[in-house]
Amino acid sequence: MSATAAPSSPHVMNTYGRLPIALSHGQGCRVWDTEGRAYLDGLGGIAVNTLGHNHPELVPALQDQISKLIHSSNYYYVPGQEQLAAKLCELSGLTNVFFCSTGLEANEAALKLARKFGHDKGIERPEIVVYEAAFHGRSIATLSATGNPKVQKGFGPLVEGFIRVPLNDIEALKQATKGNPNVVAVFFETIQGEGGIHPMRWEYLRQVRALCDEHDWLMMIDEVQCGMGRTGKWFAHQWAGILPDVMPLAKGLGSGVPIGAVVAGPRAAHIFGPGNHGTTFGGNPLAMRAGVETIRIMEEHKLLENAAHVGAHLKAALESELGGVAGVKDIRGQGLMLGIELDRPCGVILNRACEAGLLLSVTADSVIRLVPPLILSVAEADEIVAILAPIVKSFLAEPAP
Repeated sequence: MSATAAPSSPHVMNTYGRLPIALSHGQGCRVWDTEGRAYLDGLGGIAVNTLGHNHPELVPALQDQISKLIHSSNYYYVPGQEQLAAKLCELSGLTNVFFCSTGLEANEAALKLARKFGHDKGIERPEIVVYEAAFHGRSIATLSATGNPKVQKGFGPLVEGFIRVPLNDIEALKQATKGNPNVVAVFFETIQGEGGIHPMRWEYLRQVRALCDEHDWLMMIDEVQCGMGRTGKWFAHQWAGILPDVMPLAKGLGSGVPIGAVVAGPRAAHIFGPGNHGTTFGGNPLAMRAGVETIRIMEEHKLLENAAHVGAHLKAALESELGGVAGVKDIRGQGLMLGIELDRPCGVILNRACEAGLLLSVTADSVIRLVPPLILSVAEADEIVAILAPIVKSFLAEPAP
């Protein structure tokens, strides 16, 4: 496989560094390219394909919905919105939901909620705490909240009103906000995805929750990538036994159908009124059906338990094969959201794994990311390790550039 084999895209904007394959179809945790080559899917569309590919219960449900109504607009009530919102509130312990189409939109809505929360309290220039290495999207506002100078470069001036702090350091958070009456919210990912699979410690989350309660700040938790059962609970922050005030969701909620949501608790649920925010595609009947069916199938097939069990097995197998190997700095994450950090940039592993029949990603330059479908089996987890471990060892044995 070489770059010359890449499908030509002369009319598509050059915004992605693509691998030289085009995928044709999938079944379960496997996909095939247009040349007939098979791949084990360790990426799940970047934590999107919760139920894998061509799921025998999801596909007929979507076909049924397409035959009835795909889109109607939010001028009218959409029954599926109430159905999915009620389920998300049941699972999260929160109270109200706004639907959109992407994680970026959900995070943008959360930032607007925080600003209006401040303005409603008489704060003219609200400020939001965000984190080093965070990733919340690529709109101008979410890009400003993101903690990656590389993706921000060339898009200044960035939006003001953000205070950046390091992960898992409650004293740093207290010092950065001390005596500042403009702070209105703390915004973070429970487990940073694009930033390199960096988890927030459970005790730290509890400390932040207490600080937000003390100062009347919104605790806003971006669960776009780590939510929807990926860690073995519906939402990763639930391991800490806390409730956020605002929780953006997307990715795995629709098993591949574009969908986003902002789930809010009592402190934030009624900040928006008619005209404050909106969307054309958000909450459409097809996306709502996808979300309802995804959750139903997850519950009936016990996919949270599967994510926890298979994820623990996969992590242990990776540690057995790669732990102690010179150049492997860390193997971290929870459930089926795992990262292998190496001591050097390792983007070439993306191509080498693809050539060996495994799809994955490399994020933060040196972290191999695995976010496969939640239907992954123990045997498939072992297959991931059998393909990946030799590639990593071979790469690390090469002279460093």
